[in-house]
Amino acid sequence: MAFDIEIIREIYARFPQRIEAARQKLGRSLTLTEKILYSHLFNAENISSYERGKAYVDFAPDRVAMQDATAQMALLQFMQAGRKKVAVPSTVHCDHLIQAKDGAKTDLANALDINSEVFQFLSSISNKYGIGFWKPGAGIIHQVILENYAFPGGMMIGTDSHTVNAGGLGMIAIGVGGADAVDVMAGMAWELKMPKLIGVRLTGKMNGWTSAKDVILKVAGILTVKGGTGAVVEYFGPGADQISCTGKGTICNMGAEIGATTSIFGYDEKMSAYLRSTGRAEVADLADGITAHLRADEAVYEQPEKYFDQLIEIDLDTLEPHVNGPFTPDLAWPISQFAKAVKDNNWPATLEVGLIGSCTNSSYEDITRAASIARQAVDKKLEAKAEFTITPGSELVRYTVDRDGLLSTFNQMGGVVLANACGPCIGQWSRHTTDPNRKNSIITSFNRNFAKRNDGNPNTHAFVASPEIVTAFAIAGDLTFNPLTDTLMNKDGIAVKLEEPQGIELPLKGFAVEDAGYQAPAEDGSQLTVAVSPTSDRLQILEEFKPWEGIDLLGLKLLIKVKGKCTTDHISMAGPWLKYRGHLDNISNNMLIGAVNIFNEKTDCVKNQLDQSYAGVPQVQRAYKAAGIGSIVVGDENYGEGSSREHAAMEPRFLGVRAVLVKSFARIHETNLKKQGMLALTFQDKSDYDLIQEDDQIDIIGLQQFSEGVPLTLVLHHADGTKNEIKVQHTYNSAQIEWFKAGSALNLIKAQHA
Repeated sequence: MAFDIEIIREIYARFPQRIEAARQKLGRSLTLTEKILYSHLFNAENISSYERGKAYVDFAPDRVAMQDATAQMALLQFMQAGRKKVAVPSTVHCDHLIQAKDGAKTDLANALDINSEVFQFLSSISNKYGIGFWKPGAGIIHQVILENYAFPGGMMIGTDSHTVNAGGLGMIAIGVGGADAVDVMAGMAWELKMPKLIGVRLTGKMNGWTSAKDVILKVAGILTVKGGTGAVVEYFGPGADQISCTGKGTICNMGAEIGATTSIFGYDEKMSAYLRSTGRAEVADLADGITAHLRADEAVYEQPEKYFDQLIEIDLDTLEPHVNGPFTPDLAWPISQFAKAVKDNNWPATLEVGLIGSCTNSSYEDITRAASIARQAVDKKLEAKAEFTITPGSELVRYTVDRDGLLSTFNQMGGVVLANACGPCIGQWSRHTTDPNRKNSIITSFNRNFAKRNDGNPNTHAFVASPEIVTAFAIAGDLTFNPLTDTLMNKDGIAVKLEEPQGIELPLKGFAVEDAGYQAPAEDGSQLTVAVSPTSDRLQILEEFKPWEGIDLLGLKLLIKVKGKCTTDHISMAGPWLKYRGHLDNISNNMLIGAVNIFNEKTDCVKNQLDQSYAGVPQVQRAYKAAGIGSIVVGDENYGEGSSREHAAMEPRFLGVRAVLVKSFARIHETNLKKQGMLALTFQDKSDYDLIQEDDQIDIIGLQQFSEGVPLTLVLHHADGTKNEIKVQHTYNSAQIEWFKAGSALNLIKAQHA
């Protein structure tokens, strides 16, 4: 079934004309990224040669997607926007609130019981406002999007950082906060700084144990977790056309781990085949008719160095399987070097759990490659030494691989099939362990491996690899094992070697499913109501944030000076806190509890300047709020990397933090702060970070002249009576300054629809 086919027809009908207009305006050939961006300008007549990395541009995305954890806050905001129906096709996907513990059937039943209030809210609000609803168990948002909604040349935003997965089907897909989603659902322009372009030319062809996962693990090692910030990564070359559509999705998915705005591949035969296999032959036929417009111009491929801001070359013939980690997804190890790294760094070599699946690697091809290794284990009389779990990406994939006998193979190996949901990838994992703080190792085919990410244990060393490498390690139970070269002793005492994996790109019998889990919205939801209990501890109707007072901010207390890495997981943890994603007051009790206070090297322990005591970050901030005193958070480099969760911006805003001052921001988090009426500031001189003292009171000067490109002044009043005056930068444009003055972007939307 092809959703929104008429909309896609309209988009494709105007595509050639808009691309040619952009080509004429820029006076040169275009990359694929530029073709899609320029064809999705909010004002199609207002074409300009926007400067990459500097110019803010208004776009008109074709679609919005939301997962259940972020959809709650996004839709609570949308309720305030004054619209009767969403302006563009939108969907909600229930995938984050299902905890993995005992297996798919039991875990799903428990989730339906525990989260019934939230699922009912999401179902009813979707029904009212014309939003497609994918029920719990239907699958992980990004896999469902790839199977049903993504199309070459389209543009979508989603309230999850891994929305970028749809780039595997030639779509510009970007992770955003809920406030951005509200803009688009309300029919307004969506603003993005024109991204820089990183080109990755792939030559050769993957072979043996190497898979698409290894491409992005390699790229992560090259670019690091912030090397893609503010850029779109565009893959091309003869090697790109050899990779399956879902393999391309894997590569794009983990682009979020290098900070990229999104990643994308040009349209090719692999994408056409995937569209047809998933019941969208009409879309494939339309795309086949404009193939040249769904790829970069030939001049770009001939001289890529002229069109990209950075160019990376990867030879797939020589690419090794990689294992990345621990504690960060950009610590990249070729498999030939990994055993030595484990020994040299004294990482726990005994593997306790291997986990495959997630939104990154749960396609039919992924499952078949992993199953081919599992089949060998059964046939060669090998027993899996580590626990092993399998997470199908969607009910479509689960039903099909079950029909084809692959789940039975995993079961024979000792694997446990989990629900079609995010589960352990996002910390929704009730892990079987006798000591939740013990130093140990796990390996996953997921995307992120920050400390505490999967199981809440800061001593869990989480590594990331392809599903087939994970499966091999689970069999060995030993991270010093190299499946490409080493042997294992079987039950009969015979040394056996695993052969290279064999995968099937698309099911030979076609995909099949009995109930995909989709619920269409009411044709007219205007008379429907959305009930939120005033006594609920899971859901809370939002109250608008107060506008700026019109004066400089004086006497702000330093709340915390964060040391080192501070992701959105540190600012607003997931795991058990997911249940409060629709209740701003309750979830604010996790604000910055994972961040390290530089003054005492502790987490969730900061000084309360009112009484000189030490307490948790939320407790101290609530004391400041009760006293009518604002505060400021100071951070390090790439502050807010990771998830798109806007709770990391809304919580400090709700509790009275007025500004966040850092050395540098991750893109999505900076935007989220701006949307919520916060001041997102960066040190003009990064060494000024060292001037911030624990007892500082801080003034922010120059707000009455707050304007684009003009620095603000901070006065640091130290406890000894001395002070420092420093300059701080910002990236606010005139429209974003109005968000700050109004108290939030949502306040402006409400005013326009009043």
